[in-house]
Amino acid sequence: MTKPEHTQSFERIGIVGRLDSDSVVDSVRRLTHLLSELNRACRIDLPLAEAIPGLNCEALDRPGLGQWADLIIVVGGDGTLLGAARDLAEFNVPLLGINRGRLGFLTDIMPVEMEQKVRDVFSGRYVIENRFLLQASIIRHGKVLETGRALNDVVLHSGQSIRMIEFELYINGQFVYSQRSDGLIVSTPTGSTAYALSAGGPLVHPSLDTMILVPMFPHSLNNRPLVVGADANLSIQLGEDHGFEPQISFDAQHHIAIAPGDELRISRFPQALRLLHPEDHNYYEICRTKLGWGNRLED
Repeated sequence: MTKPEHTQSFERIGIVGRLDSDSVVDSVRRLTHLLSELNRACRIDLPLAEAIPGLNCEALDRPGLGQWADLIIVVGGDGTLLGAARDLAEFNVPLLGINRGRLGFLTDIMPVEMEQKVRDVFSGRYVIENRFLLQASIIRHGKVLETGRALNDVVLHSGQSIRMIEFELYINGQFVYSQRSDGLIVSTPTGSTAYALSAGGPLVHPSLDTMILVPMFPHSLNNRPLVVGADANLSIQLGEDHGFEPQISFDAQHHIAIAPGDELRISRFPQALRLLHPEDHNYYEICRTKLGWGNRLED
């Protein structure tokens, strides 16, 4: 995480927000008013514009926002930012998160401080992190069937409760293990505080270039989480016909079915996500607050 040597003033602001939330509507109205006051041009994500009529801001679809904006402000929870990251990372436009959700690991500006923090960012008082995404492809009979990307994790799972699947894992062409389990979580450092953490994976600082592989309820107690370099190429070969249809999930938001004999290939997405934070951003303070870590003994 670094303070940019040459800060941007950010003149073209895109807005993405969580739908069906009165609190988001309030924050978006305040935000568009602030942008008008600061003489910034704004465009709003098309579904959000349809949900909040009367905004003095033109609507664009996601690709249009990515091509037009030099900053996109996401109003919602971490899930809203995950979706925006998957859609917009390829455009190399930075994201800034206003928290209208629960945890707020990624959307870390609280609504009460929104106006001041946005002004600070426009004045160059911010830090920026590069967060990498995963890209995954399902290969069937040598052809790419479907692809997807994820900021948190790509998860192979049975799609059924209390059902195991069998698969083989290869890393950079080398066989690692075969496994019977409920599935496998392949996580970025960003996702290490999400599903991977619940499955017993380690917390990994977002500045590290690693992938975290966490088995889900493995049949063998010898299977443990594995951390590999972010440039590794993973291949997961799905085994026998299980009598049901396993799935691949991307950030628990997008799901693709996978069949016996299919191969899942996972690697780093070539374009990093640029995530902006207020100048006083502190990763460990967020962990203390969100994960219930203990404070100093004298506190």
